[in-house]
Amino acid sequence: MANYKLTIAYDGTEYKGWQYQPDQRTIQETIHRALQVITKKNPKIYGAGRTDAGVHALGQVANFHTKLSIPPDSMKKAINSLLPPDIRILKCEIVEERFNSRFHSKGKVYEYRIYRGEIVSPFHYRYVAHVTNSLDIIAIKEASKFLLGEKDFSSFTSDSSWKSKVRKIEIIEVNEEEEMLYFKIRGNGFLKYMVRIMVGTLLEVGKGKISTEDFGKIVEAKDRTLAGPTAPPQGLFLLRVLY
Repeated sequence: MANYKLTIAYDGTEYKGWQYQPDQRTIQETIHRALQVITKKNPKIYGAGRTDAGVHALGQVANFHTKLSIPPDSMKKAINSLLPPDIRILKCEIVEERFNSRFHSKGKVYEYRIYRGEIVSPFHYRYVAHVTNSLDIIAIKEASKFLLGEKDFSSFTSDSSWKSKVRKIEIIEVNEEEEMLYFKIRGNGFLKYMVRIMVGTLLEVGKGKISTEDFGKIVEAKDRTLAGPTAPPQGLFLLRVLY
């Protein structure tokens, strides 16, 4: 049985996230329907991460098993021919049968994009959050240091399904480029809404509504009610999955 690993890019605007949901249009379900046509079976797709509704990906990873023996490049072309243009298989490869895109992942890299100009171009509004407030970038960078390392991130998720909220943030970068502000975050795992709540709270620091010292206290408090708002989904991209 062949195990195909897919690297996927998608515009999440028109989808209710990655994970299959009854009577909803999702990325997983859309790819699954394409694979049903190709394999004439009902293959199970394993995704590396469950991006939320409206969130995008440049390097999502998934895998599926099939008894078919199709060269990876031909499989990639076949799947893409059946997908809408806002989902693309960038790479297809055959990997060892035991490989699972979710359970063998060692981490993920996310990027959050903010446009700070007065007017968002109609060609960009799907891919950025729009923030026109004056921001103290130095304060944001100082506060972001409190997120580094292994700790309980209960303050930055509303998800109660995970027993452990402990994750490790390895890198967090805050960079300006003309009218754009980028947050790049690398960690060994992420809770639901975690990146968006971290960014939303850091923006409150930048606006002067939360001090750098109080941000550190929010991290330690393990209390979601103390953190800032959840940043909008359209600014978030899953850049790559680490193995």
